[in-house]
Amino acid sequence: MLLTTTDDLRAEYEVLGLVKGSRVRSRHVGQDLVAGLRKIVGGEITEYARLLEETREEAIQEMKAEARRLGANAIIGVRMATNSITTGAAEIVVYGTAIRIKG
Repeated sequence: MLLTTTDDLRAEYEVLGLVKGSRVRSRHVGQDLVAGLRKIVGGEITEYARLLEETREEAIQEMKAEARRLGANAIIGVRMATNSITTGAAEIVVYGTAIRIKG
């Protein structure tokens, strides 16, 4: 399925509606300990980077599944947002416009 951040394609298409995916994740105590040590010595905090990447991918897959249920073959105007829910927990939201490219 085509995903794009652009709102305009050079193709004829039918707009099917807004689709979204959302996941909420919390940090793991073990990851916090390792991440705390990395903050002291510097460098990328790979434990959190991996957690966010996995969470984003799950939200994208949820959005794509919703688009498929509508009969879409593409999603345009894709955007992502992250919100802090509480200390140690964040929500990743992915949304866009489901379309069916004609032809």
